[in-house]
Amino acid sequence: MVRAGGALKLAALVLVFFLAVFLAFQLLEINMDFKIGHLMSRYMPENEVTTKPFKHKCGLSKACPPGHLAFKMASGAASVVGPRICLEDRFLMSSVKNNVGRGINIALVNGKTGELLNTAYYDMWAGDVVPFIKFLNEIRDGTIVMMASFDDPATKLNDEARKLITDLGSSAVGNLGFRDNWIFVGGKGIKTKTPFEQHIKNSADTNKYEGWPEVLEMEGCIPQRQD
Repeated sequence: MVRAGGALKLAALVLVFFLAVFLAFQLLEINMDFKIGHLMSRYMPENEVTTKPFKHKCGLSKACPPGHLAFKMASGAASVVGPRICLEDRFLMSSVKNNVGRGINIALVNGKTGELLNTAYYDMWAGDVVPFIKFLNEIRDGTIVMMASFDDPATKLNDEARKLITDLGSSAVGNLGFRDNWIFVGGKGIKTKTPFEQHIKNSADTNKYEGWPEVLEMEGCIPQRQD
């Protein structure tokens, strides 16, 4: 009887032991699931697609309507950082592309398709305005013209060159002076003055940098040519 009672006690202890181990593993599994689920809920969005911030072309604050080309551009910063011109999420000109320089930077774009036609820059401090005038005269009707200043855009800019840029839709180029900052989007054959233009004078009283005004930035939607 003693041996039988001892056997029963041993069996009971073994059963309790295995039950405790089973419960411990169950609790551990639940706890692990909770921790993993908690971490996932903290660091993984419920719907990754819908929670990602949507980026508009060229980083615009809002999307352009159909039939328009998205653009964003900036003038040069003093004589250090060159201008940037972005169209339809593609940089046309920038220091990184190594296709900008002192003076007036210009990109020509097909007004119907948005295709880049040409880029160039003309030194208006130590350069010659004649090649720039030739370039302006050769722009074809229907071409979008994007211009941005860097360092000095005006010292060699004569009346003929200013008239040609005015004909592209500019209102400010007539007053463009030494080390002014200026950005402009116009077009060959445009009938009115463009709304896409900014100009800030070089002034010792207001300059952000020593000898140069602050950088100008502009974004917008250019209507595509339909004919």
